[in-house]
Amino acid sequence: MARRLGRQFYDSDHEIEARTGVRIPVIFEHEGEDGFRQRETQTIDELTQRSGIVLATGGGAVLRAENREYIKSRGTVVYLRANPHDLWLRTRRDKNRPLLQTADPRARLEQLYQERDGLYRECATFIIETGRPSVNALVNMVLMQLEMAGIVPSNAALLPDALDAADAVGATDTSDSAHGGAGAEQLPSDDVGATHAVDTGDAISTVPVTHGRDTFPR
Repeated sequence: MARRLGRQFYDSDHEIEARTGVRIPVIFEHEGEDGFRQRETQTIDELTQRSGIVLATGGGAVLRAENREYIKSRGTVVYLRANPHDLWLRTRRDKNRPLLQTADPRARLEQLYQERDGLYRECATFIIETGRPSVNALVNMVLMQLEMAGIVPSNAALLPDALDAADAVGATDTSDSAHGGAGAEQLPSDDVGATHAVDTGDAISTVPVTHGRDTFPR
């Protein structure tokens, strides 16, 4: 989606990993979920102050009220909604999701879904039922909603698709990887769901994002 709109793409989980120099499960191991959530809030606060971007947040980002406020007040939010069964199919082999490393990850997904669906809806400008479409079809659905609402230019959905064949194949089924392609059925690293905030740039100041690594125990 970011490519189609000609905007820069950020993933809050990837940013956290880049800054710490370690994978998210390692952060959970050393700092616990609370430590990770604090890093996540700081990252989302910084990224949502940038204009003209597409941001994918981690599934648990909506748990904190401040995160919900950041993404609601600073951008247009698209909730890519999938049912628990599809979520399980996508994540069942993914070891980079600490909250799903349980004896019964499917039951855990059901629990997380029930806990978070209402929070996603609270944040969402639009809700897109993902199902199992191709990446291109899903991006077109999102762009159509944004176009009808006057958020993006009316020709955005007609722009040539910049995803090459490898991107499309790799992102259509994300069950074996932590992330799909930009705007795809991706479920960032820790748990259920994905919220994509499209920053329209209205009255938003641009601040630099620090890409250096934080000090982190190894």
